[in-house]
Amino acid sequence: MLESLVTSKTRIKLLLKFFSHQNSGYLRSLAKEFEESTNSVRVELNRLTEAGLLTAEDEGKTKVYRANHSHPFFNEIKNMVSKFLGLDELMERIVKRMGNVERAYIVGDYAKGVDSGTVEMVLIGQDLDTEYLEFIKDKTYEKLNRKVSVSILSDDPGTIVGILIYGR
Repeated sequence: MLESLVTSKTRIKLLLKFFSHQNSGYLRSLAKEFEESTNSVRVELNRLTEAGLLTAEDEGKTKVYRANHSHPFFNEIKNMVSKFLGLDELMERIVKRMGNVERAYIVGDYAKGVDSGTVEMVLIGQDLDTEYLEFIKDKTYEKLNRKVSVSILSDDPGTIVGILIYGR
């Protein structure tokens, strides 16, 4: 979906990075993270900054970029990125069907805005339906094309009930 609207792969990576979470970044770290040339990242950072979608602040000798929360399209772009990643629907579906889920978190790379191919989730609750996770593993991989790693914790802090990896 996003690829048909935005033709630059680097721009898509930047939008995912800045609009999936409250991330910041600077040119060289972004180029290294995306395995892209600094020039291609610089061009896209400049375009997104000129469009007002990103803000740039000098921190010492480094220019740090962030999503512009006051841009009129901020919420729309954030929602589009979230739908593209499919994380909102995944979390909602799992939490509704798992039973007594008290809290659910996305952790790891996705929490940092990095698309590593594995979505890591932590569910906290009691008597959770782990058979349901088995049921949705193929559906999740087909829909998101990403693996899902779920850690299930009991209400008792520090007690790990299980860690399940789903996907191919």
